[in-house]
Amino acid sequence: MNVDIHDSWKTYLNDEFEKSYFKDLVSFVKNEYVNNQCFPPGKQIFNAFNACHFDAVKVVIIGQDPYHGVGQANGLCFSVNDGVSHPPSLINIFKEIEQDLGISYPKSGNLMRWAEQGVLLLNATLTVRANQAGSHQNKGWETFTDHVIKLISDKKEGVIFLLWGGYAKQKVKYINQNKHKILTSGHPSPLSANRGYWFGNKHFSKTNSLLEQACQNPVQW
Repeated sequence: MNVDIHDSWKTYLNDEFEKSYFKDLVSFVKNEYVNNQCFPPGKQIFNAFNACHFDAVKVVIIGQDPYHGVGQANGLCFSVNDGVSHPPSLINIFKEIEQDLGISYPKSGNLMRWAEQGVLLLNATLTVRANQAGSHQNKGWETFTDHVIKLISDKKEGVIFLLWGGYAKQKVKYINQNKHKILTSGHPSPLSANRGYWFGNKHFSKTNSLLEQACQNPVQW
């Protein structure tokens, strides 16, 4: 089965693509894209993997679902295309970076610049039907992305996992905490952030400090 994903990932994931659940998932997604408006565009479904190759992964951020508004989702969690107004969670991410690192608020919400530095921006579910949040959940994507998290944990060392909010924190069971670093906080959504669970987590300076301790280049957030 042909999945548009970078060769560095194919080495580890080809067996997964042949499993019955994944074949069922592909059939479901193809049918959805034919019969409904879905996001991200088909060629960007595996954008997180194509922008951040397996060997380059040093930070993992886990989201839940792609944005379901027209023109927003680009296959990277929390990211939107250039020129698209920033959703509330992304605004709060940029505000925290501003406070944490003194970096001025960016014009573009496209996080491709992070992915190209080794930040895997992984949604648990990689597709969604327009204007229907969660519409592609429990169809097989979570099985696949849980496998990816475990794969990174098993095959790599010293990766920093940023788990924001209750959903992402559930993924801790797939991560070997003896080999990797995990930073947790509330979700950047207004509901969580306004209750004091997001702002001040300093995850961006902490991540860079951990990378520098491991003699790796810090991320230009």
